[in-house]
Amino acid sequence: MTTICSAELNYLVFRYLQESGFTHAAFTFGYEAGINKCSIDGNLVPPHALVTFVQKGLQYFEMEANLSNCDADLEEDFSFLQPLDLITKDVHELRQMISERRKKLLKERKKEFEKEHEGERVRAREKERREREKEVEKDRREREKEAEKDRREREKEAEKDRREREKEAEKDRREREKEAEKDREKVENDKEREQQHGDQSAREMVIDHEDRVHVKHEDNGAVGGPEPMDISTTSTSQLCEIPSSDVTILEGHTSEVCACAWSPTGSLLASGSGDSTARIWTIAEGRCKPAAQSGPLNVLVLKHVRGKTNEKSKDVTTLDWNGEGTLLATGSYDGQARIWTTNGELKSTLSKHKGPIFSLKWNKKGDYLLTGSCDQTAIVWDVKAEEWKQQFEFHSGPTLDVDWRNNVSFATSSTDNMIYVCKVGESHPIKTFAGHQGEVNCVKWDPTGSLLASCSDDITAKIWSMKQDTYLHDLREHSKEIYTIRWSPTGPGTNNPNQKLVLASASFDSTVKLWDVELGKLIYSLDGHRHPVYSVAFSPNGEYLVSGSLDRSMHIWSLKEGKIVKTYTGNGGIFEVCWNKEGDKIAACFANNTVCVLDFRM
Repeated sequence: MTTICSAELNYLVFRYLQESGFTHAAFTFGYEAGINKCSIDGNLVPPHALVTFVQKGLQYFEMEANLSNCDADLEEDFSFLQPLDLITKDVHELRQMISERRKKLLKERKKEFEKEHEGERVRAREKERREREKEVEKDRREREKEAEKDRREREKEAEKDRREREKEAEKDRREREKEAEKDREKVENDKEREQQHGDQSAREMVIDHEDRVHVKHEDNGAVGGPEPMDISTTSTSQLCEIPSSDVTILEGHTSEVCACAWSPTGSLLASGSGDSTARIWTIAEGRCKPAAQSGPLNVLVLKHVRGKTNEKSKDVTTLDWNGEGTLLATGSYDGQARIWTTNGELKSTLSKHKGPIFSLKWNKKGDYLLTGSCDQTAIVWDVKAEEWKQQFEFHSGPTLDVDWRNNVSFATSSTDNMIYVCKVGESHPIKTFAGHQGEVNCVKWDPTGSLLASCSDDITAKIWSMKQDTYLHDLREHSKEIYTIRWSPTGPGTNNPNQKLVLASASFDSTVKLWDVELGKLIYSLDGHRHPVYSVAFSPNGEYLVSGSLDRSMHIWSLKEGKIVKTYTGNGGIFEVCWNKEGDKIAACFANNTVCVLDFRM
């Protein structure tokens, strides 16, 4: 009889955990069982191999139990039997169990039928309750609106009365001055009185003119109009909503779109989706056109699997353009990185990781590609040779993010709370940053490569320097996990050297916060979203920040004023936002399978 060895069984268990989505458990088990050292070719093992193996054993035993009796007494339905029953009981006991469970099942079905009807009645009552609450809330808002309107009317009347009293008082003052002037005129000769009378008339005209100007200024002022808070919350929201004429909706993906990136040199937009494809869209320059006028979309579909799509192991998780905009790299849940041309041709497939790729970045020179994976490693690939240059195995948990410092050194972060700075050719980290108490979700170098920012599930962001082992600043104003961070394209060494360098952090607490990196102090807390913020991006000129949230809204903030200047609401949660190089278009990818391109003009 053929037997199975422990190494083969371990591999089947590892594959089962991985396919079932137990990512952490799979790689913990894989690490302890030494899966990466086994000689089994994973490509030869079909999906769900362990389940198939166990199921066939149970089917064999069930058939054995079935055939052990005469056909006349055979029970037809063994679907009531559990695997443990098949293993521990004989055929006679199994038949008794089937009879009892059928009776029990009939009772349960009857109860479920009654419960379903009861559930429908509960849902109906809940719906009525919500409708009543909506009506109550609507009435409350109407009453508040009426009260506010009455208050403004009362203030307007009071102001009008005040102005009338001031006008009457001014009129009385001028009348008294006239009487006094007449008394003085009586003691002067006729000629002086005439001259004085002319001067007095001139003064009266000047006074009257000044009075009219004064009253007009007050009439044109904010008196009686909306309060400042009304202006900022009501009229602003009406004015700053991006009109549909400035929005192009790109449709074609058949699953959520989790990544997007503009080419740094042209009008190409790349998007990656859970449908096992990436797409390269050609976006026309100038203002967006309605779909009816723009004609068919110019799009290239980069398929990561042949045949059917929506295969979970082929999800496109991350993508990045090289600096020249000639090559697009994509990372996938199958652990492979792929490099594509702008014509949609697959140039290279890079295979060495044993788990999903979570992050992927080109270096500035474009000769190396860096990938970080759930298999706890980071790999630097030689793009020209189409092979791996060096694998870095320092983390004890999945690698969540990677970012180049320069052309040969980079930082990595992980679920093990650690940050390592590595260099091509070095077998050990050149710097280790320890200080976070939770998974480090994101690491980003500032534009000059001198400061490293990180953010974590421990609700903090930190700023590090290569000159010291501990953090420079510990940023602790968020109230929930911080998902991502971005540096502004400002300060020394950038295209905006006269503007201050700032850091933006986006959190599950629904806020975006801007930080002064020199002082480690909060500049603004941008509170405009209602759900977690997954992505932020600075405009190329450093004057604006765009944020995208699971509340389906995208806000554009003025960094000078710290307030929303434009906003757009789509039909799904937003996973990523990005600006094009000119700063006049913004792309956003949504959970409802679409990508939106928005015109931005101020």
